Amino acid sequence: QVQLVESGGGLVQVGGSLRLSCAASGPTFSTYIMGWFRQAPGKEREFVAAISRSAASPYYADSVKGRFTISRDSAKNTVYLQMNSLKPEDTAVYYCAAKGSLGYSRIQKQYDYWGQGTQVTVSS
Repeated sequence: QVQLVESGGGLVQVGGSLRLSCAASGPTFSTYIMGWFRQAPGKEREFVAAISRSAASPYYADSVKGRFTISRDSAKNTVYLQMNSLKPEDTAVYYCAAKGSLGYSRIQKQYDYWGQGTQVTVSS
């Protein structure tokens, strides 16, 4: 029911910033918890951040707390990930995901819809 398309990835220097966007289509975007995951080369996909319908109390992985900010604009059917103070360890393909059930989760299988990903590369 929801289709997701990520954008905004690219190549940045250590300490730089990027803002990722996830555009959603479908009639019920505002009812979903939205999440960001990432997958680095040779590693499993990992949770990054999630945000609820109300956008209150967003949820972050420890590795990105204080550096990344997730937000959403329901009127535009878009979720964002502002990434600051980027490190080489942040290099990955970043995926947007939508979760229809209640409650925050960092478990991939609990998310119902996924985008195709956008590449973020942080160089030294």
